[in-house]
Amino acid sequence: MVRTATLALLLAAGTLPTGVAAQQGSALAAERSAYAEWLSSATTSPLAAVAMQRIGKGVTLGPDTTDIPLQGFGPATVSEQKGAVTLTGPDGRNRFLPRGRAVTIAPYTFQVLGQSGTSVLVVYGTAGGAPPGWYAPDPAVRFTVALEAPASRERRRVLTLDGIDVEAELAGHLTVPLGASGTRLQVMRMPIPGTEETELQIYFRDATNDHGTYPAGRFVEVTRTASGQYLVDFNRTRNPFCAYSSVYPCPVPWSGNRIPDAVEAGEKYLPHEPGS
Repeated sequence: MVRTATLALLLAAGTLPTGVAAQQGSALAAERSAYAEWLSSATTSPLAAVAMQRIGKGVTLGPDTTDIPLQGFGPATVSEQKGAVTLTGPDGRNRFLPRGRAVTIAPYTFQVLGQSGTSVLVVYGTAGGAPPGWYAPDPAVRFTVALEAPASRERRRVLTLDGIDVEAELAGHLTVPLGASGTRLQVMRMPIPGTEETELQIYFRDATNDHGTYPAGRFVEVTRTASGQYLVDFNRTRNPFCAYSSVYPCPVPWSGNRIPDAVEAGEKYLPHEPGS
């Protein structure tokens, strides 16, 4: 087994053993295939999203005069009390909508996301549209680097990949060898919906935005290695969900997270209309 630090050096030198490179390429191909399949067929795929709205004091569904017009459904109301979200149908029956879990009431699927008090309702129809394209895997944009601890445990409200407003924590900064003298990027510790877990992410922009990749930027996960350093693999960059459907709000690029180079890696952007 090649140690992570050694692996990074081999990648940078272009001397990665064939077996290791093949394993990484196979895993990445499988990951991309599974993601494309999920986007094309899952009931909660962003390609199937038809509406997204904060529940607040209640959301009405159904006829054209409601908050979320849904053909062939309702009238119904979605409301939240003490963190519990229910859908009340035209017959007066209440149906519990568990947070983070999809509930299908034909012909639509409903999902409640976010935290209690700031819950968001997402409504899905039928997935449509083309799955994303990707750049060819490039070992030169896979880096193992140190994470610089922040001066303070700063917390801020940010939008996640799926457009949900969360309170994230600044995990620190790392520098990748891109640009004339390297680029320092801020890393946020983001909550994982429906769990007590968190993950490290970078939301960044680079010279490919609006020239092959999504204009607003892309996300990439940062993972801690066995050596105590951190892996940033730009081959695994993902578009925010607003790239697939206009019902999702788009995250604002994080201050300073601009790579001057063109990072031709990870997910491309193929403009399309929902349901096309």
